[in-house]
Amino acid sequence: MEKSSIEDTLQHKKMITDLMSQVITELLYRAAVHDNAKMEEPELSLFDTYTPKLSKSTYGSEEYKTFLEGLKPALNHHYSRYRHHPEHFKNGCRDMDILDVIEMLVDWKAATLRHNDGNILKSLEINRTRFSLDEVSLYDILMNSLSFFEKQNNI
Repeated sequence: MEKSSIEDTLQHKKMITDLMSQVITELLYRAAVHDNAKMEEPELSLFDTYTPKLSKSTYGSEEYKTFLEGLKPALNHHYSRYRHHPEHFKNGCRDMDILDVIEMLVDWKAATLRHNDGNILKSLEINRTRFSLDEVSLYDILMNSLSFFEKQNNI
């Protein structure tokens, strides 16, 4: 009588549950700490000044870019602390992992909701060029993502 594959499948399902739980835990952590630096100096005062202006501007417009220039010291600090921003990395999105990409996309969607004329599809088209998304390989993102599991001692 041949051995059933049920036991192997159950072990596989448990491993999937364990690994997915680690990913979910990390995403929940990122949600909890997302943008905390904006609520303290050196970012707070500049975001207090520019957030209302940015919300009334059109994403990607010259006016928007001018406001970003004024916000630059806070943004540089912010990007250095949060890896879901392409600016955090030397090679932009090419150096991101899948968790960074998920947080980035959620951040972009939430940002469109702050703008009077926000539109995630339009923003994605702008960011496609801004961050050279066509040059980013899914393979690179997946390879970068394996380090998450290495840190969890699971690979």
